[in-house]
Amino acid sequence: MKAELAKPFIKAAVDVLSMMAMVTPIPGKPYVKKGKTAVGDVTGLVGITGDMNGTISISFTKSCAVTIVKNMLGDDIQDIIQDVQDAVGEITNMVSGQARAGLAEHGLTFSGSTPSVIMGDNHTIAHISSTPIMAIPFNSDAGEFTIEFCFE
Repeated sequence: MKAELAKPFIKAAVDVLSMMAMVTPIPGKPYVKKGKTAVGDVTGLVGITGDMNGTISISFTKSCAVTIVKNMLGDDIQDIIQDVQDAVGEITNMVSGQARAGLAEHGLTFSGSTPSVIMGDNHTIAHISSTPIMAIPFNSDAGEFTIEFCFE
């Protein structure tokens, strides 16, 4: 997989989280992920179809997810678990959409499914691909998160 395909994901994460949650993500070095265990505690997952098929996920640590929700909703938190699920799903949708628009500039056209959200310590992510899974770690004042993607 070409390393430049990570750039639309990095830009999307920085743009969306800066705008929606007042969080400034700092990307780390992309790497090929081994195994299926999520890096974080809350993961949004989107299936993609089009020129290739695959998946995009964003896994947040608990503290990062809660901080993002508080920044997005202010004091209007009704049910922290439901609000975290909703916010992670929405952020996954927005980052995925913007990244897919960036990938179109590389000649790759994709449609995305409705995000699903998985929560829990050491949960697994079943990426739909036999190709390597690229992972991009991020740090921020809110905590850490990782974007993973793969296409075939």
